[in-house]
Amino acid sequence: MPTLNVSLTPEFSEFIEESVASGSYVSASEVVREALRILRDDRDSEAVKIAILRNAVEAGLAQSLRGAFSDRSVRDIFVATADGA
Repeated sequence: MPTLNVSLTPEFSEFIEESVASGSYVSASEVVREALRILRDDRDSEAVKIAILRNAVEAGLAQSLRGAFSDRSVRDIFVATADGA
């Protein structure tokens, strides 16, 4: 496995040491790998959310260009969406 040297703040260093000392992780490397996995998953999730939002905006724009408008208010739409309607 490749080795990479990084500089950490004292707070991060202490957090890693505490995580290993508590038995939650076997090594500092394991703590860092888990943190990087979480960061990657968070970014992937964020990218999916942005793609969904872009698609919704594009669909709304296409509807408006066709002249398809709703008589409902934005609040009514949000309430209906929250209620599962």
